[in-house]
Amino acid sequence: MEHNVKSKSALALGAHPDDVEINCSGTLKLLKERGWEIYVATMTLGDCGSRELSPESISQKRHAEAESACALLGASYRYAGSRDFCIFNDDLHNRRVTDLLREVKPAVVFTHSPADYLLDHETTSTLVRNACFYAPVLNYQTSQAGSISHIPHLYYFDAMGGVDIFGKPITPEFYVDVSDLMDFRLQMLAQHASQREWLRSQHGIDDYLLAMQNWAAERGREAASAAGTRVTHAEAFRQHHGHSYPTDNLLKELLGKRIILSLSY
Repeated sequence: MEHNVKSKSALALGAHPDDVEINCSGTLKLLKERGWEIYVATMTLGDCGSRELSPESISQKRHAEAESACALLGASYRYAGSRDFCIFNDDLHNRRVTDLLREVKPAVVFTHSPADYLLDHETTSTLVRNACFYAPVLNYQTSQAGSISHIPHLYYFDAMGGVDIFGKPITPEFYVDVSDLMDFRLQMLAQHASQREWLRSQHGIDDYLLAMQNWAAERGREAASAAGTRVTHAEAFRQHHGHSYPTDNLLKELLGKRIILSLSY
């Protein structure tokens, strides 16, 4: 039986275009198939992600790529109004992200791990965590009138390579089996063609799609070990369990056997 939620809306907010596609597109697809309205948002438009194009030109290109990826999912895209390397935990950004939550009224929110390799990711995580708490507070005023009725269920997806800034593993709380969704995940990520070029020139990486596939396979092996069944690919998450945030695992109730609890969390 599906959990009794007032809103069947989910929001995934990443720092940059493609962060959501890499980390939780399969889970979003599963929610979409269950009748949920899906929103994907990014703090920036990846304006620093090119050596050839100006910030304005690459932003336009990456905005179009994000819209194209969301179209495959049947999701709505939102840009939160910041720029690369300029995401800060300040009043302006907190009100912007809170305003976004009040607009889409999500019951479930996904964002970056609090510990990750890039401060843009970590600060986005903090802003989303704040906004989940602030959005129901009526006297915290934003441009969006009113507030939401509840603190949403908040989930953190994987950090890059599953490690913190010291290279220490971040243990998932649970996995979502996306074994049969890899073609879709690859198709969504492939919309971000400009990011492949950026990674090749900036980091010497030319295995953009393969890297995502390999990491999902690694998490799949972990999930298979925990479940004792065959899982080829998985997405990994932790839930925010802090005071006043919902702590029941709504995703487990919604996705059932797709959810595999970690043995070592």
